[in-house]
Order: sequence, then C-alpha cells, then structure tokens
Amino acid sequence: MRVLATYNIKGGVGKTATAVNLAHVAASQGERVLVWDLDPQGAATFYFRVKPKVPGGGKAIVKGSSVLADTIKATDHENLDLVPADFSYRHLDLWLDDSRKPLTRIRRALRSVAEDYDTVILDCPPSISLTSEGIFRAADALVVPTIPTTLSLRTYEQLDRFVDDNPDMVRDLCILGFFSIVDRHRRLHRRFMSEFRATHPDLLETVIVNSSDIERMGVERRPVGSFARGSRAAKSYESLWNEIERRLAGR
Repeated sequence: MRVLATYNIKGGVGKTATAVNLAHVAASQGERVLVWDLDPQGAATFYFRVKPKVPGGGKAIVKGSSVLADTIKATDHENLDLVPADFSYRHLDLWLDDSRKPLTRIRRALRSVAEDYDTVILDCPPSISLTSEGIFRAADALVVPTIPTTLSLRTYEQLDRFVDDNPDMVRDLCILGFFSIVDRHRRLHRRFMSEFRATHPDLLETVIVNSSDIERMGVERRPVGSFARGSRAAKSYESLWNEIERRLAGR
C-alpha cells in the first residue's frame, strides 16, 4: 500500500479537488483506493456525499481506541472508499501532542487497512503543524498543488526549506509539486510558471487549468471524471495521476 498526501501550507490551492479527482482516476483504473479526509472542513467528504461523522471522533483513532478500518464508508464509485472528516479533527494537534510517539500515530492508524487498499490518499488541512509532521512520516509522497502567484510560490519555498532542515523526519518522502488553478491568459501566471520551473526542475509537467468543470464539483458533488468525462479538466487529472505513477515507479 502506498500513501499519498495532497498537501500545502496554504489553503485555497486545490488540494481537495486534487485528492478527489486523483482518487477517482486511480479507482477507475482498477486500484483499490481509500481517501482519508483529515481536514475538519470536510470538503472531500462533501464531494463524496458522505455524512461528516466518525464514531468516537478523531481522538479515538489517534489514541488507538478505534480502528481506522471501522470508520470507512463506501462511496458511489467502484473501488473507492472514504474515511470521512469529523469536525473534531480541529483538535488533532492537541491529541497528537498528548500521545506517545505522536509523529507515528497516523502511520500506525493506516496499518489496519494496509492489506485492503493499493493506494491511500490523505486530504490534508492547510498548515505546518504536528499533524503535518505526522502526515510526512506516514506518506510516501506529498502531492503539492501550487498556484502561480507570489504567496503560493512562497509557501512552496517554505515547504522546501522545512524538508531540507528536517531530513530525519521526512526521510525518503517524495515531493511532487505541480501548478494548479492556472489561468494561461494571465501574463503573470505564465511568467511565474516559467521562472519557478527554472529553479525547481522536479515539478511535474501536468498543469491543472482553472475550469468551470472543477467548480461544478461543488454542485454535482462528484469527481470531474464522473460527470464530465471527456472534459479538459478530467483529462488533466488523468494525466496528472499517470505522471505521478511514473515518477514514483522511477524512484
């Protein structure tokens, strides 16, 4: 089982849309996929039409009194399951801080599903925190959507510095950054992408362009590929997933 986390220190960059659509693409290709919605806002849970409630709350999972496998819900999509968000996740940092070996708690929770899924995708809250550090320990790769704007690129640099400064924590963690919510008609977006690629050659090639189909996810409450299969957005997420798979296979 491999664990991917859609992550960024900054909010509003397309993390949840990335998690939901990549999970759908992978499941459509025959993989057994689990999405764990770790964001108390519960956007991924909303998109999958699942009630945002975990028996015992997130505390039970972190403390080990509840097994992650017992919280899993089916979605409307074949091969694709969900651990829904719970608003109690807003206290996750506090529970981790009160636990023994807090950085291993998320990884340990995932052990109960290791034989049941090929891929787990963690939809992460926007922060750099104890929860984030636990996610870094649990994940094989961070999938980092980044808007070509000053503040978004700045947080990518902050993540880069954190990884460089904490080699023992991140270990073999693979950072897979890509540009999202891109407006190719904006000269500044094109300029920032060109300049940033020059200094970050490991960025993925796939670009997710700002699209009304992605915005429609909130109305349809489904991944793009399930209601706009032939759209540019759906094809872009397919391309992104295939590129991620190639990158991970080549490590």
